[in-house]
Amino acid sequence: MKNRRRIGPCLRALVLGIAVALAGIGGAAPGFDPGVAAAQDVRPPDTDRATRPDAVTGSNSAEMWRAIRQGQRGQVTLPDRQAGVMIQSEGENWRAIRNGPVSAFGVWLLGGTLVLLALFFVLRGRIRVEHGFSGRLIERFNNIERFSHWLTATSFIVLGLTGLNMLYGRYVIRPVIGAEAFSAVTQWGKYAHNFMGFAFMVGLVLILILWVRDNVPNRYDWEWMKKGGGLFTKGTHPPARRFNAGQKVIFWLVVLTGASLSFSGLCLLYPFTFAPFQGTFTALNAIGFDLPAQITPMKEMQLTQLWHTVLSLVMIAVILAHIYIGWIGMEGAFDAMGNGYVDENWAKEHHSVWVQEVGADGAGARKSDG
Repeated sequence: MKNRRRIGPCLRALVLGIAVALAGIGGAAPGFDPGVAAAQDVRPPDTDRATRPDAVTGSNSAEMWRAIRQGQRGQVTLPDRQAGVMIQSEGENWRAIRNGPVSAFGVWLLGGTLVLLALFFVLRGRIRVEHGFSGRLIERFNNIERFSHWLTATSFIVLGLTGLNMLYGRYVIRPVIGAEAFSAVTQWGKYAHNFMGFAFMVGLVLILILWVRDNVPNRYDWEWMKKGGGLFTKGTHPPARRFNAGQKVIFWLVVLTGASLSFSGLCLLYPFTFAPFQGTFTALNAIGFDLPAQITPMKEMQLTQLWHTVLSLVMIAVILAHIYIGWIGMEGAFDAMGNGYVDENWAKEHHSVWVQEVGADGAGARKSDG
């Protein structure tokens, strides 16, 4: 038994040695195909390193990666041709500007506006009707005018709040209500922002049609501007027609800024459809400016978004001042848009020429219910 146990391993070793010797003398074993073995090998082929994708060197490599970093678009079979852009490095610049200078600008602008309005209220107080209410009312705005105003105002308030949430919400609201609630609020706010934009556009067109004639500058405006509209001194009431110079400034700011906001909003709602900056740069280059001759579609969207944000912040600041004067700062002013009528003494103090034109006893006058 002991001899058998010793012979078994010896025989196995002898057979293995003979097989190795035969392979070395006669080449590959029968049935062995080197090509098939190479095809089944999972390792990469041993090719020249200079031709491998992970080892591209030389000037061509530098030019290729420079083009990729600059947003060069390659060929893709997907319907979305933007997928051919491998690296969109301008996106980091856009993010840095949006979250940096633009956000800081908005904080200083809106915060400064609120501080100035509060300071003005403390120093000047509420502008009262100096001669008291007469009890006689004059129609200031009819139903169509008030509908147009409130359509524009309400839609802009929704747009302003949802837009501010998208810019500052994750820093101000998210820590208070939590990530999940903030996500839901922001999602629905985005839907509201997209759809209320069309309501704002309609309101903008309506107020332009209704009031453009009354907001043409006239000879009373310069006098009103020189006296600051009587806002800073008591007993000063410069003459004005239906709209004074201050109201005209706000009107044209709202119309022109609102038109630009509407167009830039449409560019964002329908991406890669319009190219406003490309056209603007081309026109400026034609008169001597040195601006990029070509703008990638993605960079066009980024510039449009920044422009939309900056204009929105400016318009919010303007509307804050408008709300202050119409609601808090001036007694009797809110009634003009509240029920369409203003007291006769209020109208004579702030729009004396307009009162003469319509006549205190005209068709728009009636007794106060109070």
